Amino acid sequence: MTPEDFAADPLLGDDASLLLVDDDKPFLTRLARAMEGRGFAVVSAESVEEAVGAVKHHAPAYAVVDLRLADGNGLDVVSAIRDKRPDARIIILTGYGNIATAVTAVKLGAIDYLSKPADADDIYAALTRTGDDRVAPPENPMSADRVRWEHIQRVYEMCERNVSETARRLNMHRRTLQRILAKRAPR
Repeated sequence: MTPEDFAADPLLGDDASLLLVDDDKPFLTRLARAMEGRGFAVVSAESVEEAVGAVKHHAPAYAVVDLRLADGNGLDVVSAIRDKRPDARIIILTGYGNIATAVTAVKLGAIDYLSKPADADDIYAALTRTGDDRVAPPENPMSADRVRWEHIQRVYEMCERNVSETARRLNMHRRTLQRILAKRAPR
């Protein structure tokens, strides 16, 4: 499908092309179906390589990109989209949310950063949010475990994802750090 196949939604503008990138096939299929129902012309990709190929063929106006993919980092897809289409509205979607990667994603050009599980309504709202709309602050503050985890993630990003250097800077055993990085973020 091409963007011309859809009637122009006033929130989407003239080009409603949407690239969805996630390696969770059932989630990707459900999200693609839901976003098509909201007026997007959806192209799906399950890997960084597939997504970058799709961007080379046609840079989308909108994108929802998973941060961690089987063959790499979703931030590489964000960069590829930004190079071809600076005005694209890109959202990072991940189950491994942390402040450091959110900041990196925004610096690369993402407009929002959503943690999984996010439903199609949340994603649509984030894609179509204007500058005047503000996201409500969280009702529950971060736990001490979450603050610690965020700090570790920030140092890890500062060290360009080098586990050995991060462990040295945090005065932590490398294997302990690897175990922490492999787990999901605490609530």
